[in-house]
Amino acid sequence: MITREEIANVLDHPVYDGDGNKIGDAKHVFFDDMTGRPEWVSVKTGMFGSNESFVPIRDAALVQDHIEVPYGKDQVKGAPNVDVDAGGHLSETEEHRLYDYYGINWDSVLSEAERTDDGRWAAGTGTAGAAGAAGAAGTAGMAGAAGGTTGYQETPDRTDMRGDDAMTRSEEQMHVGVERRESGRARLRKYVVTEEVQQTVPVSHEEVRVEREPITDANRGEALSGPEISEDEHEVTLHEERPVVETETVPVERVRMTTEEHIEDETVRGRVRKERIEADTEAFTEDDTRRGRE
Repeated sequence: MITREEIANVLDHPVYDGDGNKIGDAKHVFFDDMTGRPEWVSVKTGMFGSNESFVPIRDAALVQDHIEVPYGKDQVKGAPNVDVDAGGHLSETEEHRLYDYYGINWDSVLSEAERTDDGRWAAGTGTAGAAGAAGAAGTAGMAGAAGGTTGYQETPDRTDMRGDDAMTRSEEQMHVGVERRESGRARLRKYVVTEEVQQTVPVSHEEVRVEREPITDANRGEALSGPEISEDEHEVTLHEERPVVETETVPVERVRMTTEEHIEDETVRGRVRKERIEADTEAFTEDDTRRGRE
């Protein structure tokens, strides 16, 4: 069990489950208003500690610089969300829900409760509250109740035991992170299409042309070499070109898919709570002053 003296070594320190898995960091410690013993610890979980889960501290142990609780990480993160009132107290109903969730017998909790009378606690409203880091260090934090019977609070307005009358003002801060998820898929697909293509090429062909030349001294011998009167035939083969089409497969380009990241600004809105401290002054009239003297 974590003692009251060990609270300073608990707050803002890691909380692990029995298997050595880190659950989160301790945020607040809640006390039993009957015995004054620590009863609950709230653990910041989720991204940037955005969630807060309650886990019993009665069976927890302080090991070096962290706390170990006998509950699994998923069980703690799945604990019921409870509503803590403005005074930092848990209602009896909320606390009962937590005990049921962790399998702790409600009657056994009540039977262990004993009222503490050490002069430091003032009777309250019957709810339970939390001690923050300031309360753990000896200043005035708020204590919580097991069973929700009688609430109590250390010196009011978080007054330091050493006589410091200053108030601590706190506020929530919003931390925004990003998560990466699938937004779609893209793929390359190769298929075959047939296209009509056209190309012009020159082709040639032979045509017959009859040439006549007169008899001259130069060709007279050849002209008289044959019979004087006869029949004869001479044949010439004609040629022409025709287009011949054939196809050849050649590589023309390489295609691949890559991804490129584009960064754009997106506005995220949320709500945070802030404490305000105002000073009220009251002016006395002359009549009030005169009556005071009387």
